[in-house]
Amino acid sequence: MHVPASREWNRRYQVVREKGVVKWFNAAKGYGFIQRASGEDVFVHFSAIQMSGYRTLEEGTEVEFEVKRGPKGLQAENVNRP
Repeated sequence: MHVPASREWNRRYQVVREKGVVKWFNAAKGYGFIQRASGEDVFVHFSAIQMSGYRTLEEGTEVEFEVKRGPKGLQAENVNRP
């Protein structure tokens, strides 16, 4: 069975928009973790932050993000405040 490329991409790289809370973020190193509603942690890199100003996150801040599977596991993309 032939699957169109766009459907194949969606099946492999499903993007889900979620809300979570910043567990911790090290501004000097440029990464940290966001805790999902399920309690699972998701890696976040400063380059994924889509807010104006300095790209950092404060512990305890509620954020909205997309979850993607990267080479080392789940990671947050397109992070911003709800």
